[in-house]
This record gives sequence, structure tokens and C-alpha cells, in this order.
Amino acid sequence: MTNGSTTDPTTTDPTTTDPTTTDPTTDRTTTGRSTGTAGDRTAGPGPAGPRVGAILPAGDVGTHAGQVKNTVEELIAQTRRAAGAGLSSVWFTQLFDHDAITLAALAGREAPGIEVGTSVVPLHPRHPLLLAAQAQTAQAATGGRFTLGVGLGVRELLEPAYGIPFPPPIRHLREALTVLRQALAGERPRLAGRTLTALPPLPTDVPGGSGVPVLVAAMGPQAVRAAGALADGILPFLAGPRTLSGRIVPAVLRAAREAGRPAPRIAVAVPAVVTDEPEIVRDLAAAHLAPYAAIPSYRRVLDDEGVAHPAELALIGDETTVAAGLRRYFDAGATDVLLLQSGIRSAQDRLRTWHLAGAHT
Repeated sequence: MTNGSTTDPTTTDPTTTDPTTTDPTTDRTTTGRSTGTAGDRTAGPGPAGPRVGAILPAGDVGTHAGQVKNTVEELIAQTRRAAGAGLSSVWFTQLFDHDAITLAALAGREAPGIEVGTSVVPLHPRHPLLLAAQAQTAQAATGGRFTLGVGLGVRELLEPAYGIPFPPPIRHLREALTVLRQALAGERPRLAGRTLTALPPLPTDVPGGSGVPVLVAAMGPQAVRAAGALADGILPFLAGPRTLSGRIVPAVLRAAREAGRPAPRIAVAVPAVVTDEPEIVRDLAAAHLAPYAAIPSYRRVLDDEGVAHPAELALIGDETTVAAGLRRYFDAGATDVLLLQSGIRSAQDRLRTWHLAGAHT
């Protein structure tokens, strides 16, 4: 699964009944060194404003194990093609195979001028100090073009895979973001929390790696509030225009404002394919997206949007159809639209989709 994958379980966390200012994870003060924000940073080579990026792998058959000799080389080559098509950014998924942060660092060095990021790295079971070290290293490697996208993950996937109990989700999100903010700001975190401890005896900053923005795959009310207060933006997936404009965007803007933070970046992941075979592609999308309908956090946003199946949110058709869909997401408050599964039928469809997207960036 992508956005991927494993994001935003929005079940109520009994440990977070009232996130008051006595909790260090709701600290509204800013750190001494910026972690980067939508308000002070232009993503990619283009001007500030609506941006379109791509999430990789894009569904191409050639990226699967056994279909290419080297997945890393293939995805770096696709990053170059995305940059050549005019996309503002490329984001890498994290499942159980390739390492997304490493890929982003390598791709960013090979394709100068395009923003690279992760969409998304599950926080469980990774420690935020390790994530901060990786993120700063990627930031230094790419000359300041890396964005760290994180998510809570899906308990049903991660807990049996790693054999490590899944923590209370919202409490863990707040504590992990607190540590990430401090470490990415060049500080030495001091947190003994309920879900993690971060007491490094040595410095955590990486020269050349400052200014890493952090986005959160947040869709549920508590996760959106935490992201608005403690991160630089959100990475919702399968949240349609109605849900964005009616609930998610106002909530994250309000949380950021109340925390004294700049307006957040809202990078929305959307399945999109420009194709001459829309019915074939829609059937493929329906098969690939079907598992999300059974995951509670996604089921809730699908119900909010009034759709039965995730494929109903996919933008599939000719250039005019897909361009109109992109406009609906920007009108709903997205600062970025990140296209995924654009190569689900063919590399030709993927490149055609990317060239359309490049014209809107």
C-alpha cells in the first residue's frame, strides 16, 4: 500500500483527552532554528503557489522485484524524467522493501532542482532520533531539497511484521513530532514520554542538514490537530475535495494558527492517470485501491466524501478530465497535489500524466 501505505489510524487515543500546555508535546513555542515551513520555503524549482508532484513507485510493472535489475536505478531514472516533465517534487513510499529516505537522498543528488521527500515513513517502530539523523543527512545530500513525510502507520500491518506492540497513536504522534522538531532544529531533545524516550548524550545536528520540513499523513481530527500544532503540514490520502474544504483544511489551519505557526503545507496524494483507455485503467485502480476501503481511517474519509470505493476519487481520463480534477483539489485548499499510480497501466500513461502535471506547476 502507498501514499502510501500505512497512515493515520484515527481511533480515539484514551491518553490524549485534553492536550493542554502542561504536556511538553503541545509546546507552542518555536525552536531556535526553523524546521522549514510552507510559509518560508518554495518547494521545487518553480514559484510559490499550486504545485504538482509525483509519488514513486508509480505502479509501473517494471518497478516490481524481478522485473528490473535494480529498483534504485529505475526510480532515480524516473525522478529525472519527472524533473524533465516539469514536476515540482517526487516522493517515495515506505513499505517493507526499499528505504524511502535513502532513495530520496540519492535521487535528489542525481536530479538537481526537484524537491524530494517521503510519503510516508511510518513512525512505528522507528525512533524519531534515527529519523532526524536520516532526514538531516538527506537534506545535506540534496542541498536543502528534502521533506520528511511521516505517518502513524496501520497497526494491522506493522505490529505483526515487527513483533513490537503498537503505541497509543495520537500520544505517540505528538511525542515523536516533539522530538523530531527539537532534533531537526539542532537541539538535544529531552523527553521521557509515555510512548518513547529521547535523551541523547551527544549533539543531534548535521551540518548542512538544517531546515527539514516535516509533513504528517493526517486525516482524523486528532491527528490533524497534532500536525497543525507540531509539524509543517499534512499529507492526506483519499481525502476528497469536499472533505478537505469542509473539515481537514480548516482544522489544520486553525491548529497552526493557535500554535503560532505559519500556514501549513497541504500536500494531497491523489491517484491520477491520463489515458486513452479510462475503463481499463479504472478497473486496475479499483483492484489496487480496494484494500484501503477496509482500513478504518480511510473508510472514514471515504464516507465523509460520500464515495463507496477509493477508485471513485481517482482522476482518470484525458488531459481535460484530469486537469479539471486537479483544479478541484487546489480549490479545496491543497497547496500541492501528489499524483500516484500514474503508471498503473503503462509507462506511456505515466509520462503523459506527468507532462500534464508539469504544465500546472
